[in-house]
Amino acid sequence: MTGPGTTSEAVADERPDEVEIVEDDAAPVPMGERTTDAWRGPSIGRWVAFAAIAIGVLVIDQLSKQWLVATLPNAGDTLVVIENLLSVVHGQNNGALFGLLPQSALAFAVVSLIVVVLIVVYHRAAGRGYLTTIALGLLLGGAIGNLLDRLRLGYVVDWIDMGIGQWRFYTYNVADAAITTAIILLLLMAIVPRLAELGADG
Repeated sequence: MTGPGTTSEAVADERPDEVEIVEDDAAPVPMGERTTDAWRGPSIGRWVAFAAIAIGVLVIDQLSKQWLVATLPNAGDTLVVIENLLSVVHGQNNGALFGLLPQSALAFAVVSLIVVVLIVVYHRAAGRGYLTTIALGLLLGGAIGNLLDRLRLGYVVDWIDMGIGQWRFYTYNVADAAITTAIILLLLMAIVPRLAELGADG
């Protein structure tokens, strides 16, 4: 207890805890103000780039397939570009990428629809770096390109035949090439995470 002769300085020295309590009771910073700098998703410019890449892949893919059908109308028709190395072949793939799992066009059409939605959702959540936007744009354009074929024709038109002599790679198209490139980029970003932050948006 403080006696009559106790000075105000002594009172302050005897009650240090109360001074600290007053400071601790200060009003907290609102949550919204503390998260002002948090990334809120891709900017409009990043969405435009994402859409432009996807549309570019889609247009090139569909135009190349129209050219193929006009030039080589029958399945199996072949045009040699570089002997034993590169040919243009009218292929009809009713399976997955590079002809895997044939006779599954309808199933892969449904899967492709789901994949298209997931790509857009993933870009909304993770499309911060330029490389991520490029990869997902390529993936989206390729997925839609092959999806249109499956919905319209019941199969995917393939036409690029590469190899050396009798050793041939799977016949593929522009959409397949875009999808494969996207997968490689995504794998690289998974191995080296900082690549996904290149040109960070916001």
